Amino acid sequence: MEYYQTPVAEVAAALGTSPAGLDAATAAQRLAEYGSNQLTDTKQKAWWQLLLRQFTDVMILVLLAAAGISVAVGEAQAAYVILAIIILNAALGFGQEYRADKALAALQQLAPPQAQVLRGGQPVAVPAASLVPGDAVLLEAGNVIPADVRFLETHALKVDESSLTGESANVEKDPAALPAGAYPLGDRLNLGYKGTFVTNGRATAYVVATGMGTELGKIAALLQAPNTQTPLQQRLGTFGKWLAAGAVCICAVFFAAGWWRGEPLGELLLVSISLAVAAIPEALPAVVTIALGLGAQRLARDQALVRRLPAVETLGSVTYICTDKTGTLTLNQMTTQEVYANPAFKLPALGDADALLTALALNTDATQNPAGQWLGDSTEVALARYAADHAYPRAALETRFPRLAELPFDSERKCMTTLHQTPQGVLVLTKGAPGVLFAQLAADQKAQLPDLEKRANAQAAQGYRVLAYAARLLPELPTQLDAATLETGLSFIGFASLIDPARAEAAPAVAACQAAGIIPVMITGDHKLTAEAIARKLGILGRPGELVLTGPKLAALDEPAFAAVVEKVRVYARVDPAQKLRIISALQAKGQFVAMTGDGVNDAPALKNADIGIAMGIGGTEVAKEAAHLILLDDNFATIVVAVRHGRRIYDNILKFVRYILSGNVGEIWAIFLAPFFGLPIPLLAIQILWVNLLSDGLPGLALAYEPADANAMQRPPRPPGQSIFAGGLGWFVGWVGLLIGALTLGTQAWAIRDGDAHWQTMTFTVLCFTQLGSALAIRSPRESLFTLGLLSNKPMLGAVGLSIVLQLLIIYLPFFNKLFTTSPLSWRELGLTVAISSVVFWAVELQKLIIRRRGVGAAVPEPLPPQAAVLAAA
Repeated sequence: MEYYQTPVAEVAAALGTSPAGLDAATAAQRLAEYGSNQLTDTKQKAWWQLLLRQFTDVMILVLLAAAGISVAVGEAQAAYVILAIIILNAALGFGQEYRADKALAALQQLAPPQAQVLRGGQPVAVPAASLVPGDAVLLEAGNVIPADVRFLETHALKVDESSLTGESANVEKDPAALPAGAYPLGDRLNLGYKGTFVTNGRATAYVVATGMGTELGKIAALLQAPNTQTPLQQRLGTFGKWLAAGAVCICAVFFAAGWWRGEPLGELLLVSISLAVAAIPEALPAVVTIALGLGAQRLARDQALVRRLPAVETLGSVTYICTDKTGTLTLNQMTTQEVYANPAFKLPALGDADALLTALALNTDATQNPAGQWLGDSTEVALARYAADHAYPRAALETRFPRLAELPFDSERKCMTTLHQTPQGVLVLTKGAPGVLFAQLAADQKAQLPDLEKRANAQAAQGYRVLAYAARLLPELPTQLDAATLETGLSFIGFASLIDPARAEAAPAVAACQAAGIIPVMITGDHKLTAEAIARKLGILGRPGELVLTGPKLAALDEPAFAAVVEKVRVYARVDPAQKLRIISALQAKGQFVAMTGDGVNDAPALKNADIGIAMGIGGTEVAKEAAHLILLDDNFATIVVAVRHGRRIYDNILKFVRYILSGNVGEIWAIFLAPFFGLPIPLLAIQILWVNLLSDGLPGLALAYEPADANAMQRPPRPPGQSIFAGGLGWFVGWVGLLIGALTLGTQAWAIRDGDAHWQTMTFTVLCFTQLGSALAIRSPRESLFTLGLLSNKPMLGAVGLSIVLQLLIIYLPFFNKLFTTSPLSWRELGLTVAISSVVFWAVELQKLIIRRRGVGAAVPEPLPPQAAVLAAA
């Protein structure tokens, strides 16, 4: 049953109740039938399940295999190091997941512990969890609505539903049934929703839904969807699978070739295992975790708190930002933006006072407490604050013109009238909807109507809420105080236009996102005209082909029809929580990576299911924060631009590490794989390979996480969601640099053996180590020379390379390490030769970058950002 379209009497009959409520026995029976009025969680996992899940990632499985291989070749120390990395990653992941899913607990906090109900006609306080359909609930200002209800009686009742619908203005409730039609949540004026707040008046209502059947319960159900993988997790997962398959294939080919040549099986097995060790980048998970952790620390300094570590990188890959309007792009504070005073209005009773500002101050119930805080309905507060800011405070004016009586606002009249004493008589001040008030003007005012209607309509078309003011002067207070007596024969004073204004920083932030190839989309529960006006002001809407779609129209579209337009829509208005999730899912089905920003309960499902959910830290509800991946501590949309820049930087640096580590590993594989085919012994021992992979590779790899962002990071489009980790020339780079490293390693080995040098293995080992250190320095930028970047622009890299060199020299020259790593001290001539050979890789990569820069001369330059957006992008 659609309770909002059903008369109260029929609702009572359907629920088996009456205005006196249920009796205790019936309530107990229904509680057993319908269950507790609480939210339930169906997806909680035991701690051991969360812990076990940390060991199912492909890269972790590859590392476990590496540890097993290390034990097999007698390198237990290397196995301990690998296992330490695995345990560290598992602990971090377990801690993140164990604390992550608290959204349901936050939703539970929105349910009040007690509720006032009528049982057999008598008011009784009962636990809110024991409410059942048919209960008659008593509500008053300050109450949290304990279940979804259908109002049967209201007295000046207003409800703050902004956390559920996104609409900033309080909603006046009316028990009358609505005509047939489609109504979004915010337009169902005779319903109240669990978890929303009564701000004014009182009411009696029937409970129509409890627990998971409420709108809040439906949101809780949506929050229980599984977490989605980030782009990095997807790409590294694919990368890990290819890596594992590649290592197995290389080992199999090498083993088969050796067996065909008749080589001893024991030696073949040892070399094959060495090849597998060379193929596995043991430091990769640690580098990724540290890079994400460093990014999270920097984001915290820039007022963005990361709740789920992998989300840091996701920021750099998003293609759409679906943002809530209220409190995110706007201030969530109704504000009087414009006023129009009728120049023809004259009333001697007001003296020299401004008539419109006087009306704004007097015709209101908004008040200020001793601390200066405004109290009351958001619209009333906006009007009274505007008057006070222009030197017309309500308290002072009421001393001069004391209030005698009032007719409160109601939805039928759409007017509010106050009566004030003046020296010349009783001043009647009326405010209301322009169309209603214009009909109550005196005959001598009618000539102004065309101009007044044109002005009011122009303001409404811009998304403003327009309220008109009029007055009349009576000789004395009438004995009959009603609308027919007071709200006729009025003289027009003027009107005020109100709106929840856009944040000052939102427009340049939107421009910076667009320049970075990210499409911002507004999703709000507010009215279409208001949403469209804000979107145009911020630059979200206005280009040819861009669409505005309302919730009812979206509901009428089937999935193919919606899929055809979803990438063209820039504004969604009057949508409900399930529709927000539908929008996110439709974009993701198109291959887009979607960020969702929001602050309300209604945003939580979309925040949870988006590729990255971004909640507001100050104005956001706890539900939104717990569902999100990232929290903006300053509620500043512009912080998202800074966060995106950090995300792109982190992903770029991880790619630099992959480029660096794979080119080195490919070099090792070529050297070990090809050596027997050239009649050479295996150039490296397993422990030497592990040393290079875990330390010589690992330290510079970790330092790459500190690399500054590229200058054009925010002037290029996002990385295509389906793009391979090897795209953009990475695969080609790994191939030729790896082949060069392998050739230099084998060449050093062959020359030293031919020359009769007894230290050939130590020289080969050192060349492999130093070539990779040179590669780490050159690889810091895919385009700019190291000499342009400067050695000191990444001091951790300089320290890592220096420390790696020192450690390698210790292995060469200290007897303890000579025995452990089977190395021999090199002469100065031998050491100088290895350094010279190793530098070839550095100069080769620098030459490649020089060619790229010269070929790039005359290439298209990105369009400059607007000044404010440029500042944000550079932040």
